[in-house]
Amino acid sequence: MKRYFDLDFIRGIAIVLMVIFHFCFDLNNFHFIDINIYNGENWRHFRYVIITLFLLAVGISLVIANKNEINLQKNFKRFALILFNAMLVSAASYIIFPHTFIYFGVLHFIAFASLVGLLFIRFANLALIVGVAIILLSHYSYIDMHWLYNYLKPILHLPKYTEDLVQFTPWFGVLLIGIFVGYHRLFIIHTPQNSFTKSIAYMGKHSLLIYMLHQPVLFGLSSFANSLLH
Repeated sequence: MKRYFDLDFIRGIAIVLMVIFHFCFDLNNFHFIDINIYNGENWRHFRYVIITLFLLAVGISLVIANKNEINLQKNFKRFALILFNAMLVSAASYIIFPHTFIYFGVLHFIAFASLVGLLFIRFANLALIVGVAIILLSHYSYIDMHWLYNYLKPILHLPKYTEDLVQFTPWFGVLLIGIFVGYHRLFIIHTPQNSFTKSIAYMGKHSLLIYMLHQPVLFGLSSFANSLLH
């Protein structure tokens, strides 16, 4: 797949913001700082920005990867890779937070939403309409997925609360908008290439690896610092 500097840069910004968010989460978890990272309005909006950037990038990438033809084998391999890493996140979170482990976080969502998103690859304008509709209907509480999670929780023995949950609505709407942006190449903003932007783009290029490694490192360092102080 052809690489676009602007797309890597967008994804890199999301990675940087995510690392900052998780670093603050870890500091709060070990009581180095005292913030309302779960329900604080500013923190909630910060999280929305991060997820939005990631999912726009996913939608754009789907278009680029399937520009000439939709290769189901390649897409299922990508699905399997992301789902495997999502399961690792679930396993790790279960060890650390057994009562609030992550069962459908960002990677879980990306894995499944990417497959559904393939239906809209050739219908970018429709993707925009449906995407905006999903977001608006979700915002005004006409549609939501709470019923599904409430139904599955007792069956699958899922926790009542979770450390991270990315619901299909409204977030699938954001991915669909990403498909529209990718199809019409609206993400090409001609980002100037210098040492700073190249560093950000490099992180975006290796976003999955950084995603999987950054939190174990940050959490481990925070835990180690906490043990030294106590």
